[in-house]
Amino acid sequence: MSRQPALCWRQGHRMRLLENGEDYFARIYQVIAAAQDEILLETFILFEDAVGLQLQQHLIDAAQRGVRVHLLVDAFGSCALSPRYARDLAEAGVQLRLFDPEPTPLRRRINMFRRLHRKLLVVDQAIAFVGGINYSADQLAGSGPQGKQDYAIELQGPVVCDIAAFMQQAARGSGTGEGWTPDPSSTASTAAESGEVCFVARDNGSRSRSIEQAYRQAFADARQEIIIANAYFFPGYGCLRDLCAAARRGVHVRLIVQGQPDTPLALLAARLLYRQLLAAGVQIFEYCERPFHGKVAVIDGYWSTVGSSNLDPLSLALNLEANVLVRNHAFAEVLRERL
Repeated sequence: MSRQPALCWRQGHRMRLLENGEDYFARIYQVIAAAQDEILLETFILFEDAVGLQLQQHLIDAAQRGVRVHLLVDAFGSCALSPRYARDLAEAGVQLRLFDPEPTPLRRRINMFRRLHRKLLVVDQAIAFVGGINYSADQLAGSGPQGKQDYAIELQGPVVCDIAAFMQQAARGSGTGEGWTPDPSSTASTAAESGEVCFVARDNGSRSRSIEQAYRQAFADARQEIIIANAYFFPGYGCLRDLCAAARRGVHVRLIVQGQPDTPLALLAARLLYRQLLAAGVQIFEYCERPFHGKVAVIDGYWSTVGSSNLDPLSLALNLEANVLVRNHAFAEVLRERL
């Protein structure tokens, strides 16, 4: 594996799993409404539907009471936003920025497949949210047949400052966050609940394989159980080899992929790997209750990850992604029960 910056684990956190838009949107609106200083928000998709309009109003309200609001959205994923939506935000004082908005002379986007896929929110450098949930009505499980199954994590503790610093650097620069490094002087929190957390961002510079290598190291360390639940699963050779090796040495490996994909090619690609995975002893489940959009994993009832990164070529080799790694038995158990 190529050398990547070392992981920076922080100690002393409160954390909570949020499942689907019903949990997530209600909680972030509550936190945004209480913001006093700064809101940093990044997302791939922001639709001008009921969810997007409600988020817009919360951000406008915050900006009008003097909170600094920075909103970074992907220009491809959020291409349907109207000029009026953007103008209303700007007039209220929200700093809205589109990632990679410029077309080429042929009117096709440069790096069309290198998208800002992160879903991050930090409020007052005190509370952070990381996950796979976009700002659209189809992230509500109760919205109908297309309502997605998805996850995010709410965090309080030292890692929030890491995430905030990363997002501030992204806002000041090109939006990629490249060049960010965690502050080594950060100390542990005095939070009553313990939990080690590490923020991991993927870029197309020095951290191009950071999330993949975190997964591969966890696969190599696994002794009892690996559960992976990914909307899009088509990892590279090394990641696939490490997962199969874990199964062959007796680790119980369970893979959950979407059985009702929004992109049929995604399921076809995953199925190309089934023979190799099954031969190694991996159990495979296709989630068919609703479209599955999660990007999570639990290993040995202790290590877990929640974020925006799938185990597929777009996430592992092209997109800008962000996950958190967690070492905490209680959180891992809660996530495991929701899969």
